[in-house]
Amino acid sequence: MDNKALDGKTVIVRLEIDSGTNFSSVVSAIEAAGGDVIAIDVIKTGKGSTTRDLTVKVKDTGTTERLGKSLSLLPGIRVVNTSDRTFLLHLGGKITVQPKTPIQNRDDLSRVYTPEVARVCTAIHEDPSKAFSLTIKRNTVAVVSDGSAVLGLGNIGPEAAMPVMEGKAMLFKQFADVDAFPICLDTQDTESIIAAVKAIAPGFGGINLEDISSPRCFEIEERLREELNIPVFHDDQHGTAVVLYAGLLNALRLTGKRIEDARIVVCGIGAAGTACTKMLLAGGARQVLGVDRDGILTADREYAHPMWNWYAANTNPERLTGGLADALRGADVFIGLSAGGILKREMVLTMNEQPIVFAMANPDPEIRPEDAEDIVAVIATGRSDFPNQINNVLCFPGIFRGALDCRAVTINEQMKLAAAEAIASTVGEDELSRSYIIPSVFNTKVVEEVRKRVIQAARDSGVARRSPKE
Repeated sequence: MDNKALDGKTVIVRLEIDSGTNFSSVVSAIEAAGGDVIAIDVIKTGKGSTTRDLTVKVKDTGTTERLGKSLSLLPGIRVVNTSDRTFLLHLGGKITVQPKTPIQNRDDLSRVYTPEVARVCTAIHEDPSKAFSLTIKRNTVAVVSDGSAVLGLGNIGPEAAMPVMEGKAMLFKQFADVDAFPICLDTQDTESIIAAVKAIAPGFGGINLEDISSPRCFEIEERLREELNIPVFHDDQHGTAVVLYAGLLNALRLTGKRIEDARIVVCGIGAAGTACTKMLLAGGARQVLGVDRDGILTADREYAHPMWNWYAANTNPERLTGGLADALRGADVFIGLSAGGILKREMVLTMNEQPIVFAMANPDPEIRPEDAEDIVAVIATGRSDFPNQINNVLCFPGIFRGALDCRAVTINEQMKLAAAEAIASTVGEDELSRSYIIPSVFNTKVVEEVRKRVIQAARDSGVARRSPKE
């Protein structure tokens, strides 16, 4: 088991203990390792041994490792497994499928299955649009990943990606009552992924692409948007962009700056960095500089990465060159989607007055808030343990709720801008401060406000197929 992030938590150690073994030796070994036994549960007893679960409070990862080693050396003791609350929560997965109506007799069975269901099948065959009203399609989203860029873990494959996709499905249901299903594909071939998603699309009202590495994610999303008539949304790109833009709107409001006048530096031009920049440009930004491992992207150079060529052609109007430090001189906003620790305090000091810093690298931000809070107007990160967390959960539930409710054929730029403005609007003038520019993910106003504005934007831009009751 990976025992990362166990600080100040508990682990459960299952031991098989031979009859006659002095149990006090177990307690002594745990205490010597730095643990504290807080509960003991007998799981199974037999003639030769007893199986017990010991709940042990641990200080850190090192405590857990020492504890396991110490117990394994005791005679008459076998460590069956060691787990914590997070692992226990994942046993058997985190989601289930439940019927909406019970099957209690033969008549119920005949209506939900054969023979009565045949009439419903025929109705859909004659008018495929009825699938939205007569099947789960009207409220379902496929959360699709190939496991190639999972969180900060990288290319860990489809099986290892499942816990993340299950978690995403839980968030859809919890926040917006959308039924979502994890679909983890055992291929990282672009054409195969496109074909697989198109093949399963009839059963879903929307597709949420997740944790697919760049640059393949660009083509996969673009092709699927062109070839399907249901919304396709790559959350790592657009979810980040929407929430980032919402936070920036409020940060600019707080500092009295205008997006049209602000000089914005985006560091890390991958999927999220590109999507954030597209949204900034759509929102009226005129001075955007992109910085990646080759320095400031400029139209004076040709890049192997096709998206970088698009980026260079649409940003950096002054065709500046150099590295991150050069880009930041005189900048108003730093947006980091790159790597921890690369933004230095001395760089921030060269920015304009009241600089705005979004340091969103995870798990370690480009600069830690405590190292910059005295020299910036606003700082935001991607972490929940600092103020102003840029969290995609603020975005995708409401966007899909709105898109499903109006049966949108796509999620376009107007709908994303509307979602960002909705999120920003939930922070009132009396609430806005340097430590509160973005609402909590548990703010119940967010999903409904995003939903309403997304529906309106879909109608205004002509991509809504129905007008739901508000």
